[in-house]
Amino acid sequence: MALNRIVLFYAFTPVVDPAAVRLWQRALCEKLGLRGRILISPDGINATVGGDIKAVKAYLKTTREYSGFKDIDVKWSDGSAEDFPRLSVKVRDEIVSFGAPGELTVDQGGVVGGGTHLLPEELHDLVEAKGDDVVFFDGRNAFEAQIGKFKNAVVPDVSTTHDFIKELDSGKYDALKDKPVVTYCTGGIRCEVLSSLMVSRGFNEVYQLEGGIVRYGETFKDEGLWEGSLYVFDKRMHLEFSEKSATIGACVRCAAPTSKFENCSNPGCRNLALYCAACAEDPATLLCPQGCAD
Repeated sequence: MALNRIVLFYAFTPVVDPAAVRLWQRALCEKLGLRGRILISPDGINATVGGDIKAVKAYLKTTREYSGFKDIDVKWSDGSAEDFPRLSVKVRDEIVSFGAPGELTVDQGGVVGGGTHLLPEELHDLVEAKGDDVVFFDGRNAFEAQIGKFKNAVVPDVSTTHDFIKELDSGKYDALKDKPVVTYCTGGIRCEVLSSLMVSRGFNEVYQLEGGIVRYGETFKDEGLWEGSLYVFDKRMHLEFSEKSATIGACVRCAAPTSKFENCSNPGCRNLALYCAACAEDPATLLCPQGCAD
């Protein structure tokens, strides 16, 4: 039986010819039978791909031959090519769509002017030293935090990463500008940009969790400051770090504990909402709370 894995990685580094890198990455993945999503921009690469573990290792070995990608930090998880509908390799202005390509400065060392990187162990050291003054700031879409987040985290009211600029400029988080703020996201990439945007807006002590929730979960499982499940953007929908994982999500119909998102059954909507197994059995109940029943 073939062993399969999914890998997640990114690199902020100047890419002189993103179109050429796109062609190279697509040809490499097609040759190896991998599926997933890869975004390339003048500022780097953001990739999630899955397939046979030998093919994935061959892909990583070849990808690291590109000078700017040689030090990529790879996160591994269970899954396969079948968790993705297809292979998608695209060139974009940003590898994370904050809608602020002009605000980001990238050199061979990565993002310039971002937050201080903290390894999972260093995060605990910070919390031990500064206690309740430490503010966890979720760098993901708000719905992701419904099933998992750091305890007592601030969860901005955003449905896409584009919303963060407006949120930060609204003034609602100005009281945090003199506090130690730790940004976190799935694998770390969104916080590379978010922490930079926060620093440029006057937040004085900004940190970002190195490797994101994935690396933290690998290190501490469910014995640390994280609670719940991690939302992922593929057919798996969510993953847990151990059998001790708490279920903090609630079904939108009956409030039963759940970590399972379902698409609204209205083809013109398809919004995600949380449903327990019992409520999800009846398609008639899968009309999201935003009013699709009307």
